Amino acid sequence: MKKYVPILNNTQLFSGIAEEEIAAMLGCLGTRVRKYKKGEYVFRQGDPIGDITVLASGCLHIQRDDYWGSRSIINVVMPGEMFGEAFAARNGGTILNDVAAVEDAEVLFFDVNRVLTTCSSACRFHAMVVQNLFYAISEKNRKLVQKLGHMAKRTTRDKLLSYLSEEAKRQQKSEFSIPFNRQQLADYLSVDRSAMSGELSKLKDEGLLDYRKNEFILYHGAQEV
Repeated sequence: MKKYVPILNNTQLFSGIAEEEIAAMLGCLGTRVRKYKKGEYVFRQGDPIGDITVLASGCLHIQRDDYWGSRSIINVVMPGEMFGEAFAARNGGTILNDVAAVEDAEVLFFDVNRVLTTCSSACRFHAMVVQNLFYAISEKNRKLVQKLGHMAKRTTRDKLLSYLSEEAKRQQKSEFSIPFNRQQLADYLSVDRSAMSGELSKLKDEGLLDYRKNEFILYHGAQEV
């Protein structure tokens, strides 16, 4: 378990807590680790959750398939990020989406009751973890609002420009990569892949952007709509 301490030291959940303190807290928080192969599910829609979960390695997609098999990608989980915490609280219900490994992954589980309740040993940094959890949930809500902003655009072109513009600003550079292939990007924006590919070609022809696989370059004039 100690090998995960450096990873946890860079997570929002353990922000401001030294590695030796994190190592001392792992037993207190009921920490467990599970490994998943590419394509396996960490959670399925309807599963109950009783843990705070952090991705230690790999990549996960939070997604939902409808009755006809059409997929929407709700979010991408990268190493160091939490997921599913909205459903881990008491009476939080069951998870509404699937969480799938898109590459081999390791997930750390922290018992939510132990996280939210100060332990008998009253470790000094336990309260800080609870505070960090609150801040992390607030940050996720902000990101959800950002995604809703992309989704509110009326056309595939506008959704693309909104998302790519936001990514360029977030990464603070005009040349950047995104965590999606073409189908995944279409699923994330809830648009038809063929229509999206056509719009990308048009934007390239207009000199607004260039791309290769998941790497993009935005040129002057490619502004958020």
